[in-house]
Amino acid sequence: MPERQSLTGKLAVITGASRGIGLALAEALAREGCDLIITARKTASLTDAVRQLSASKCQFNAIACDVRNPADIQNLFETIRKRYSTVDILVNNAGIAHSLAPVEELPLQIWKEVIDTNLTGTFLCTQAALPLMRAGGTIVNNLSVAALQPFEGMAAYNASKYGALGFTNVLRQELRKKGIRVLALIPGATDTAIWNQFWPEAPHEKMLSPETVAEAVVHVLTLPENATIEEIRLGPTAGVL
Repeated sequence: MPERQSLTGKLAVITGASRGIGLALAEALAREGCDLIITARKTASLTDAVRQLSASKCQFNAIACDVRNPADIQNLFETIRKRYSTVDILVNNAGIAHSLAPVEELPLQIWKEVIDTNLTGTFLCTQAALPLMRAGGTIVNNLSVAALQPFEGMAAYNASKYGALGFTNVLRQELRKKGIRVLALIPGATDTAIWNQFWPEAPHEKMLSPETVAEAVVHVLTLPENATIEEIRLGPTAGVL
């Protein structure tokens, strides 16, 4: 078996880390000894994350950042640059969904909010992080199964995730020669609050747990740096939809 790579002392930046997969990843990486920068749109929403991470021995900072706002992202990475020399792991996890609606009834404002968060936000955070990343670093983009399968009434969400998968694939090609790994995280239906945006009665008991997804990501992150894994897929393609 290949030797497990230590994450102790490495810096991980996680967007959308106040709950769900983002928070589970923060807790899992804290157990591995990572230093953390966790973000969410509003400082108040990070309260629970701060309380849970405070029980660990990791060094962490919680910073409000709306990934739709280029100025917020610039401020975030300027703050990181002042405190750390490199970013070892970037997890683009921030994402939103929308209420079910056919294309002809989908408001433009909703379309823009979803695309700006899930696709443009991923691009902006990646672009800001790259000057701080070196060979051996890793970018993880949380895409969801919606990057592979269309769901009726979810045009904006599907478009954002299909687009983010295309972006991830191009990014991987560009960064391979720099020794930076790019992973597409594609979980099936996962028990998070995002379901409340479009299916409040969803059967959460049939879903993956955020902790299971986080464990899979950590497993891949601790593989040798020359590992060629490009995607992390969990659960049935169709989830419970």
